[in-house]
Formats: sequence, structure tokens, C-alpha cells
Amino acid sequence: MIGHLEKTVIDCPDPRALAKFYCRVLGMRVNEDIDGWVVIGLEPGLRQLAFQRATPWVPPRWPDPVYPQQMHLDIRVSDPDRAEQELLALGATRVPGERETGFRVFTDPVGHPFCIVFGGHSTG
Repeated sequence: MIGHLEKTVIDCPDPRALAKFYCRVLGMRVNEDIDGWVVIGLEPGLRQLAFQRATPWVPPRWPDPVYPQQMHLDIRVSDPDRAEQELLALGATRVPGERETGFRVFTDPVGHPFCIVFGGHSTG
């Protein structure tokens, strides 16, 4: 092993706003907020997910290969219907696919796709 995963970094137009979205989705807190760079984690000091300002911003348009997804998160949930309602209330958008067994695809408020996964282990 060469190292351990420190965090995932997501480019976006407004790091604070997107960090707030994911804090509410994942139950995390802001642990660092420095001009265009916000890091969140489950506990003080944890650096699990980071957001950095990108200009100009060109959002992915999943599943359009001209604007590829670049990255996505799988978020495990126990109640997918309740999770979907909460995500939509926070500003996520549902992106139904042809085949969805054990996962549902959404985009965050700036267009990054992510999946909720449920039931047995699945790839989203």
C-alpha cells in the first residue's frame, strides 16, 4: 500500500453551498473553510470530502458522454423512498435510468451525479 484515501475533492462553482448540501445528506460538518475550499467530515478534524471552486464551471450532463460525469458517490440508505424525498427537498434532481436495481441516480444542485444504493451491495 502506498497511502490512505484522505478525501474526495469535487470541483464546483460555490464550495460553501455544495458543502452545505452534502453535510445535510451525509450528516457531516464543515471542518475547514478557506476562500474557495471547504472540507467536511463526520467529526472535527476529519477530511472526508472537499469542495474547490472551479472557474469556469462546466457541469457534467450524465449520461451525455460529451459532458462526462467525472466522478460520483454511492451513498447507502436503508429507506430509498424516504431518502429520495429528502434529497429532492435539499435540491437534488432525480435522473431515472433504464435499469435501476438496488440504486437510484440523482444529481446534486450543480449537476454532479450520485447514487443512493440499498438492499444488497450494488454498483451505481
